[in-house]
Amino acid sequence: MQKIVAVCGKGGVGKTAVTAMMTRELRGRPSTGHFLVVDADPALGLMYALNVQSDKTIGAVRDKVLQAAESGNAGARAEVANELDYLITSSLIEEKDYSVIAMGHMDAKGCFCSVNGLLRDALGELVEKFDTILIDGEAGIEQINRQVVDRINTLILVTDSSYRGVQTVHHIEEMVKNGAIDSCEMVGVVFNRIQGDNRTLEELQALVGLPVLGIIPYDATVQNFDAEGKPLFDLPDDTPALKAVGKIIDKVFA
Repeated sequence: MQKIVAVCGKGGVGKTAVTAMMTRELRGRPSTGHFLVVDADPALGLMYALNVQSDKTIGAVRDKVLQAAESGNAGARAEVANELDYLITSSLIEEKDYSVIAMGHMDAKGCFCSVNGLLRDALGELVEKFDTILIDGEAGIEQINRQVVDRINTLILVTDSSYRGVQTVHHIEEMVKNGAIDSCEMVGVVFNRIQGDNRTLEELQALVGLPVLGIIPYDATVQNFDAEGKPLFDLPDDTPALKAVGKIIDKVFA
């Protein structure tokens, strides 16, 4: 069964670092299969965390389609429509043991339902080729649901123990309950950057009311790598945060 995992959370809680560490732990596992990582945050933070270099994004493809649509030239529109699958595929970056695609900026004003529909269909054909898809999303799930894939079956909500972080978790939970992602089978919370032993699993569980998939401790090594712009793939194997992420993956992909 195809596993499509979206990682969401309030800005600043470290969800991109968590996604990068998940990517490192998932790649190369026999159970992962053909592996796609999607950077769905316009800031492209995951690309930097993975040390992936590319200026090709789905946003750039969308801009090209929009330019053709607005030109009034039927020939230009037909040409871009015929090239769309190629343009999407050429945005795919092949790394060792996994592929990456970046959504990029999609902030043009106006109603572009037909263009978004074309992109969604083309992306849908692309993701069918992968066994495991890991999506680094924005704070909510609106962009993921609209522009990446509507078949997310696992939602991981990353938060710290702050009030605002927990409230974001509750907001996304309500959206899921109201049918924002019809195919979602698992929703769980990961607490990140938890310091010391003063918060028990039971206490954190009570804050969110959802299954807690794991607790990632505050890790100075991860923070230093992030601050210095070092790729998180280069973290030492015995990094506590990385070990915690490995246990979370074991639970999610059991």
